Amino acid sequence: MMSATTLARTYLPGDENDLQRLHDLFDRPLRDHPRYYLVGADQDDRTEVPAPVYQLLQQVVGAMRLGQAVTIQPQSRVLTTQQAADLLGISRPTLVKLLDAGEIPFERVGTAHRRVALGDVLAYAERRRQEQYEAIAATGVEDDEDLDEVLAGLRAARVGN
Repeated sequence: MMSATTLARTYLPGDENDLQRLHDLFDRPLRDHPRYYLVGADQDDRTEVPAPVYQLLQQVVGAMRLGQAVTIQPQSRVLTTQQAADLLGISRPTLVKLLDAGEIPFERVGTAHRRVALGDVLAYAERRRQEQYEAIAATGVEDDEDLDEVLAGLRAARVGN
């Protein structure tokens, strides 16, 4: 029996006009607390769309409008080390090093197996993304900086390593 985490499904973009209409709906300015509804075939068949579902739909429509396929893969809230590594796009041994270094919290199951909370994996990914943006920003050259001085500093840093 396959687990819910293995049931990935890919969707191809549909009719461009339909996607454009949906994109235009999502692109409208939002009020402070917008409310969106999903309406069924019957007039009384209507339910409010929760914010995470709305955000998912917005992202799916945006990608499909650009001609991209979208894959949805349900994830358990508790992941194996392999699932967590796959989600982060790294090898399992690299993930284990992160776990052992205390970068991502985990729990042991039995004597050898580790389990990682999905929220902790996503939080780590967000921290890494922020660190990467900060590193990129720190390497930027200000207009008032002398380019020769910056290049000399970079050369010195490279030689120092």
